[in-house]
Amino acid sequence: MQQLAVNEELARRVVAALRRAFGIEMAPAGALVAVSTRDGVDYQCNLAMSLGKQLARPPREVAAEITAHLDLSDVAETPEIAGPGFLNFVLRREWLEQRLAGLAGDDRLGVAPAEAPRRIALDYSSPNVAKEMHVGHLRSTVLGDAIARLLRFAGHEVLPHNHLGDWGTPFGMLIEHLLDEPPAGHRGIGDLNAFYQAARRKFDSDEKFATRSRERVVQLQGGDPETLATWQELVDESTRHFNEVYRQLGVTLTDADIYGESFYNPSLAKVVDELEAEQLTEISDGAVCVFPEGFHNREGDRFPLIVRKRDGGYGYAATDLATAKYWTAERRATDLLYVVGAPQSQHFAMLFAVCRAAGWLDGVHAEHIGFGSVLGEDGKVMRTRAGETTKLADLLDEAVSQAAGIVAERSELGADEQRTVARAVGIGAVKYADLSGDRERDYVFAWDRMLAKDGNTSVYLQYAHARIESILAKASDRGERAPVQLAEPAERALALTLLRFGEAVRAAVSAYAPHKLCTYLYDTAVTFSRFYEQCPVLAAETTELRASRIQLAALTSRTLVLGLGLLGIEAPRRL
Repeated sequence: MQQLAVNEELARRVVAALRRAFGIEMAPAGALVAVSTRDGVDYQCNLAMSLGKQLARPPREVAAEITAHLDLSDVAETPEIAGPGFLNFVLRREWLEQRLAGLAGDDRLGVAPAEAPRRIALDYSSPNVAKEMHVGHLRSTVLGDAIARLLRFAGHEVLPHNHLGDWGTPFGMLIEHLLDEPPAGHRGIGDLNAFYQAARRKFDSDEKFATRSRERVVQLQGGDPETLATWQELVDESTRHFNEVYRQLGVTLTDADIYGESFYNPSLAKVVDELEAEQLTEISDGAVCVFPEGFHNREGDRFPLIVRKRDGGYGYAATDLATAKYWTAERRATDLLYVVGAPQSQHFAMLFAVCRAAGWLDGVHAEHIGFGSVLGEDGKVMRTRAGETTKLADLLDEAVSQAAGIVAERSELGADEQRTVARAVGIGAVKYADLSGDRERDYVFAWDRMLAKDGNTSVYLQYAHARIESILAKASDRGERAPVQLAEPAERALALTLLRFGEAVRAAVSAYAPHKLCTYLYDTAVTFSRFYEQCPVLAAETTELRASRIQLAALTSRTLVLGLGLLGIEAPRRL
């Protein structure tokens, strides 16, 4: 049975007391009540201190009035008023046991879906055609996929779109070079990478080739059959490569989610016409520009968003405007989310400002979900020893290879199972290292740290889950219908942690911050470890206590599996 998170239940009751005490109406947001860090206190509310000023009364007096009107008899002890006006809550044992019983057989572990689902267009990954994916694509892909999973679990409709770079001058250049020097045999992604680099060198040094390349772009945009056929070959081979990387990563993107720059190309002229009709554009140095309010360069001059170049061509700003209009006007998205690196923050701020001025974001929430860079151990942007960009496929192969050494220590696993588990451990380590820190910060990619068996790593969580599954395998059943008994402090601590799963999911969803769920899962594993050390499970004193602790272990296992799954990480039963 799905139920309110604990903090939401307490917040609902505090708000009801506030209404009875002062006639104040307030939405019962879970944020009104927070987990307490004080020993012996479960939750805390500081609402009385902010209301003190509003009511012109001492906060402790306000807290006392709230307490007098609180109906908490079935949930918690009478709140303690602490310090300048904090309300401290201690939950009743019977209520905790009842809440845990309600999770038996519930695949969502008590988390109710959103009451008002949103229709969310989510832009992530976005590699370039004819180029191998590299480490710079890792964060957008991994973060975007985790956010998509979290949003879907929360009950929202997610419209993923993989905005491939598949149009424009680079393709005229590449196609012209391929027609000049057609390669023998199949054109693999590695060949295309090399051809692109050769074409770039020729474009920069040979003016005649550069002119032909620009003419080839016109032919591409005009639908010339030979040019389009070559372009389609590039797209198809690149898509095969992207899909292989996504398969390695366990990412949910499919071919149906591809919306490359070429998809929006037919709409670009219309977008400019609409902006001109709204009198939002100006001609600056021959280019059609929009100067959104509040954006200036270091000299104080207005900063433009160039929507059509002076040669009549369109840049990525025009494509991004067409993208926003398509997903709002055609697909009726209520939210536009872009999982793109932090350096693009100003671009998206300007893009949203122009869209709002054009009326395309009326009733629509638009947000840039920025993130930092992946750094090498030298603190610089991660590269190979030769100074080249690290290929993502090579990085993932190395992750599985590194993990294989760890898994090989477990001799009871057969060869096939070792390979399967090594993949789960290696890929999980890469993804968790990316997801477990604040996404807005850079992070250092270090194998020894991300593959550590202790600390906040996916390996630690996977080991914790496998350990629990080993315990459960020795039990006659998983105890899911047995009454839970919370007599010991370690049992109560684990119960409280398990019941905070919904709070962690909501926090991760609301801030597009997977690291909040990672922190919760790590806390869960650590709390279980303490419980296991202090409370014998299989050797419990009584049959009833044994069944209760088996149920707590099984619920912990389910929580870790579901939580890791929402991050796109597997949890092997044996490790």
